[in-house]
Amino acid sequence: MAKKAVLIGINYPGTSVELRGCVNDVRRMQKCLIERFGFSKDDITVLIDTDNSCIQPTGKNIRDELKKLIESGKSGDFLVFHYSGHGTRIPPETGIGDSTGFDECITPCDMNLIMDHEFKEMVAHVKKGCRLTIISDSCHSGGLIEEVKEQIGESHVNPPKLGIANFFLSIVMTFLATCGINKSLGDDQETITREVELENSGTIEMKTRYLPLDSFICLLEQQTGETDIEFRKIRSILVKVFGEDSSPHVLSKSMKRNGHRGFLSMFQGKGEVNADGSRLIPDKAILLSGCQTDQKSEDVYIRRTGKAYGAFSDAIQTILSTTRKEKKITNKDMVMEARKLLKKQKFTQRPGLYCHDRYVNKQFIC
Repeated sequence: MAKKAVLIGINYPGTSVELRGCVNDVRRMQKCLIERFGFSKDDITVLIDTDNSCIQPTGKNIRDELKKLIESGKSGDFLVFHYSGHGTRIPPETGIGDSTGFDECITPCDMNLIMDHEFKEMVAHVKKGCRLTIISDSCHSGGLIEEVKEQIGESHVNPPKLGIANFFLSIVMTFLATCGINKSLGDDQETITREVELENSGTIEMKTRYLPLDSFICLLEQQTGETDIEFRKIRSILVKVFGEDSSPHVLSKSMKRNGHRGFLSMFQGKGEVNADGSRLIPDKAILLSGCQTDQKSEDVYIRRTGKAYGAFSDAIQTILSTTRKEKKITNKDMVMEARKLLKKQKFTQRPGLYCHDRYVNKQFIC
């Protein structure tokens, strides 16, 4: 039985969307995995953007490390993938169904987005008897793995709508996003640091781990040298800049294997498939999300102590530290307790649990 982990922390130093607590989240999780769950330091891969001696959390590196993690797993193994950083979401491609109405993404340091469809495709290859726990402390994380069953949450994750209705719905969503008038896409004002007075901690600064599309496009232009990028051209720009290392490339290949061509996608309800034609089912992974699909996760900085962390990551560590090591806590318990704690701390985000029924009452991580 092996225990392996990949931990991602991205603070985006020197940018207009810099965060404070993501790398700290990773350091705390690494320590927790070693001391509480018996992981070896040699079996934990850390990707952070505040230390050039570490593997940098680019889109390619994150994909490569997650794929290696999944490929290495055997029956009886326990795998962990933790992500702390910005999340964003973009309208789905025209005519392509999505269970939340958007493509939820994590945002690597080079802006090479990793989308929900790609997470679905990767985690579907977890071997039978191997368990992968994904912890995502980012905004819109409730929809991070497409088509995984929602066990705890209010994200209204339903099967993708099919046919003509979905085709025209996706056109409308794309048009609204292009015009910049879809409120659910987010607002730059929501990322401004807010000051809150707490009774025990004094003044804290909070900033959402959400990257609005206009902010993302600005950073993408800085990273790539491209100019005047439009919302509807995000995918094509990512393919142009990152080529085979971009999520759209992986998604388009998957759609091609399924025979999705133009108007066919309006009428077909097939998902991605394996090489043998069997349907990819992401049922061997467990997602604990920091918030719901339409919510934002908070990055916290306590002025008095200088402590910085993600609200959800801190809740997990607080729950574990107040639970005896010999007393196991289930995935369901962890999410429900985190909800209670965050509510008590006046946070509005509501963590979620997304997994097959058989994992709901399994022990958290291992």
